Amino acid sequence: MTIFIMAFSACGTTDDDIILKPNGTVADPRELSAGRSTVFMTSIRAYDTPSDWVTGTLLDRFNNGDKLYDDPRTSDQNDPLQGGLGPLYAGFSCGSCHKNAGRTYPTLHSEGGSGSSGFSSALVYITRKNGKFFRQYGRVLHDQSIFGVKAEGKLKVQYEEKEYSFPDGEKYSLVTPHYSISEWYADSIAPEDLIIDVHIPLRHVGMGQIMALDTDELRRLAAQSNYPEYGISGRLSVITERNKSYVGVGGNKAHHADLTVELGFSSDLGVTNDRYPLEIAEGQSQMIGYSHYGIQISTKDMEDVDLYMSTLGVPARRNVNNETVLKGEANFYKAKCHLCHTPTLHTRQDAPVLLNGTRLPWLSSQTIHPYSDFLLHDMGKGLDNHATIGVARSYEWRTTPLWGIGLQETVNGHTFFLHDGRARNFTEAIMWHDGEGAVSRELFSRMSKEDRDALIVFLKSL
Repeated sequence: MTIFIMAFSACGTTDDDIILKPNGTVADPRELSAGRSTVFMTSIRAYDTPSDWVTGTLLDRFNNGDKLYDDPRTSDQNDPLQGGLGPLYAGFSCGSCHKNAGRTYPTLHSEGGSGSSGFSSALVYITRKNGKFFRQYGRVLHDQSIFGVKAEGKLKVQYEEKEYSFPDGEKYSLVTPHYSISEWYADSIAPEDLIIDVHIPLRHVGMGQIMALDTDELRRLAAQSNYPEYGISGRLSVITERNKSYVGVGGNKAHHADLTVELGFSSDLGVTNDRYPLEIAEGQSQMIGYSHYGIQISTKDMEDVDLYMSTLGVPARRNVNNETVLKGEANFYKAKCHLCHTPTLHTRQDAPVLLNGTRLPWLSSQTIHPYSDFLLHDMGKGLDNHATIGVARSYEWRTTPLWGIGLQETVNGHTFFLHDGRARNFTEAIMWHDGEGAVSRELFSRMSKEDRDALIVFLKSL
């Protein structure tokens, strides 16, 4: 366990703290992905371990939040702790989609959609071509339901695979997903009037630090992130939530300014709360008799889930002095990946506030290494999902933070990347880059196989 040499002050420790690794040696600053919240964990628990400053009452609350995050909920309306599931839902717990605070293995590739279990661990957005909702459905398709209620529909996917070659002759392939929905709850929706936008779960790595980002620094990045010689120009996502303007940093489209705990319980699990007191399927004819159960989770408990996610440790960088890793890091810069995947950012001085008023000063004034600028970038026609979310255009995506990405296979047993998991490995993820990412794709392509492999080894060290 990491040990802080200096005592905590009211605002936590400083960036000059000396941090010892489990073997007793002083941590290399390059290893400290999230400052004092870095954890030296490489097992299946790498994403799901509390920061070392989480002790005492905080740890008790962390454990309660962890339990509420992971334990399956039931449809028992009389159970105040684990009841309230449904009647419609997308997952039976937070952890059902975010296993070990990561990305649950999606059934898209293995079972062609919702799968034999009926559970895809994917978030499916549906809208009309004109952007409006369908009368019998909301923004999210709920493909799960309790007994006696019909799920809104089931997701299906077919992949079209094409083979390509790098200039040196090495082959790779890319798969393009084609989505459809069957077993509609109400009248089937004509495919020509339907946009299906599928997202697999995000890793919940560094969520506390992301919520504590210095947004003035992001504004400066947006003002300076203009590299016409490479066709790169990042855009800040400014969104409105609860009648206030915020810089969006969460979600694939930078369309959230908080951890969406209340929204998650409501839309994903069908659990009503003070912010979302109505059942998600309110108004559907089959919901008669299911809409009068009241609040099914307290704000206090939801804040413990908020605290759990905010205080998770971020895995340390590994093998920072390895010759191949160093070569791969140099190639990361040669490929201009750093122009969007910004290595170093900072958290702001004021302590982040959780949804029920708790402050976490330990997240303040930290130097962190998320490898993201958290800006929106045009990723080209191939990744155009034909759907707008927030202010992001259909072809724009938030730069994905790369910290912890090298441990995803260990934690979740797969290497599916990009918003819908179409990339089956690191190479495919890079080769899907287009638009503002085209320069990195082309520079990576023209590298020797040895240099490409080294860049991948570097990514696996993050």
